[in-house]
Amino acid sequence: MDTYTVNHGQPFPLGASVTDKGVNFAVTSEDATELLLCLFDEQDNEIERLPFIAKERGIWHMEVLGITENQRYGLRAKGPFDPSQQQLFNEHKLLIDPYAKALSEKLVWHADQAALTVEGDPHLTDSAYCVPKSIVKTVAPTSQRPARVNVEPPHRAIYELHVKGFSQQLPIDEALKGTYLGVISDPGIAHLRALGITTIQLMPCFSFANERHLQELNLKNYWGYNPISFFAVETSYAHQDAIAEFQAMVDGLRHAGFEVILDVVYNHTAESELNQSSVCYRGLDNAHYYRHADGEYLNYTGCGNCFDTYHSASIRLICDSMRYWVEVMGVDGFRFDLGVDMGRTDHDFSPKAPLLQAILQDPILSNSCLVMEPWDIGPDGYQVGQFPRGFLECNDQYRDTIRRFWRGDEGLTPVFATRLMGSRDYFHKGRRSALHSVNYITYHDGYTLNDLVSYHRRHNLANMENNRDGHGDNISQNFGQEGPTDNADIQSKRLNQQLCFIATLLLSQGTPHFLGGDELSHSQQGNNNAYCQDNEITWLSWQESSARNALQEAISSLMTIRKAYPILAEVYLEDDPLYQHLEPDHIEWLNQFSQPMSEHDWAESERDYLALTLTSADLSNRLWLVFYREDHPLNVPLPSNASTLDVLYQTPGMSIEKDALVCEYRGVLLAKLV
Repeated sequence: MDTYTVNHGQPFPLGASVTDKGVNFAVTSEDATELLLCLFDEQDNEIERLPFIAKERGIWHMEVLGITENQRYGLRAKGPFDPSQQQLFNEHKLLIDPYAKALSEKLVWHADQAALTVEGDPHLTDSAYCVPKSIVKTVAPTSQRPARVNVEPPHRAIYELHVKGFSQQLPIDEALKGTYLGVISDPGIAHLRALGITTIQLMPCFSFANERHLQELNLKNYWGYNPISFFAVETSYAHQDAIAEFQAMVDGLRHAGFEVILDVVYNHTAESELNQSSVCYRGLDNAHYYRHADGEYLNYTGCGNCFDTYHSASIRLICDSMRYWVEVMGVDGFRFDLGVDMGRTDHDFSPKAPLLQAILQDPILSNSCLVMEPWDIGPDGYQVGQFPRGFLECNDQYRDTIRRFWRGDEGLTPVFATRLMGSRDYFHKGRRSALHSVNYITYHDGYTLNDLVSYHRRHNLANMENNRDGHGDNISQNFGQEGPTDNADIQSKRLNQQLCFIATLLLSQGTPHFLGGDELSHSQQGNNNAYCQDNEITWLSWQESSARNALQEAISSLMTIRKAYPILAEVYLEDDPLYQHLEPDHIEWLNQFSQPMSEHDWAESERDYLALTLTSADLSNRLWLVFYREDHPLNVPLPSNASTLDVLYQTPGMSIEKDALVCEYRGVLLAKLV
């Protein structure tokens, strides 16, 4: 073995940092009695073990002279082994550096990674052969990074994109299919720009692992919500160099005019349950990195563990990770998976939780776009509308109400109107703008828009869980036949329903969110939980069709209109103290006679028609929005004082004839009244 010279080095920055003389290593492990640095050659042979020689504030550190960039390494931690006290130190388990910027390979579950046996004793088999090695990497921002795209909040429209699913079947070079670079290929960029959306929300790109049960079923974690590192880039989406290609993708999207946000998972890790893998956090500081109560793991995520975001080391790790992805990797913001965990203190949720406050006071992070999934499965885990200002929030109340309305459910008129106006029952007047509500009809977890109008029941047999997984109540409608059909009438109704959903979404107050592929009429064959389907079920198809053309045209047209009339995204009302410094706009709700809605109208359980006028404070714009969900013809007189009417958007069943709106069947209309 080689002989290495070491000195004390520095506790910061955490991770491995190249110095003038070698590499400085700094690792948090409060309860370890000894921490070992293991060096590996390029064949992954362990060539040296060096004990860390300094520790302060729970951080072990030292500088190793004579090594440099691309050195492979791992960690081993000695200390008490007492599962009842959540201490699982085991020198036989090689551990990944939580701050590693690159890993030698993808993590694959193996029984020898476990810290303890089935009987609860220390697992004595060395795991180095089956654990990825951390790699010393100096990662810098790209030298010619395009400036951040300044998206005005009323114009923001989010498009959720899975790197592989989006690019796998694009008509591009074979080597770029399913990759970061494939996303920014000419066809990919051209498609995204044609839609008129502003913001790309990338599904997880942290290095992630397949769950044990999926591995045993020969399935894969396709979505990526199972991270092992908060810094290392997922390599399976790369052609050659994951770090450089991710940066190139972000730069390419920025250059094309898009804001880029990254879906991040800080609420749990791929180490899963206590008796599974010990490959990083569990072996370094299990008692502090994960949440526990009464000697047991808390599982507020449903994924086997729950990251303790109340602990100072975890807060520092997450904030350091976020700054890395913004300052070095180039993203403009984040969407937080199961974000309530980030707002928990000891166990309860608080909008003043330390991690949330740390993010909001940070000059870099607070200036990014922050989108929260405001729930987890723990106690009081539903917190829609309760996060502090600075966070946008996914609004499932919007999703469910809009789905129910267009399905024809009764008694929805008042709540449908409330959702159209930004869900002010959750995003309360005087406290937050309606733009904090991220409105969506579909997300990655659930039906696609096509499947929402094609299936009544979930069809998840391909997941090999006997069709038990996924949502049971999808608030869907199949129009008389389950799944694909050659019936032209059903096809027409399904397409029209999708157009109604899209129009409603883009004519609602708030921030709209699209699921990538909905504009292509993509179907997952009725699978509403396709997290483990890395195949044609989830890969977007780019075949031309009349339905695809109609959906894309609808999104593009409505996005242009939405940007031209910001009042559609955010209206300033006189009874909202948040806008007391502005001249108020005006809303009037109208019934099918174009008369103001009465109390009886609002209480009518089977009401199928609802309209409103939006008038800007300077009276320059007066817009008429119509929503009709019945399939029987209806004639509606034009609103009063409408000497001129300019139709801006209409679904196929809506038209203006003489002095009336003719609704042949369900649909949406937007017109400018003069």
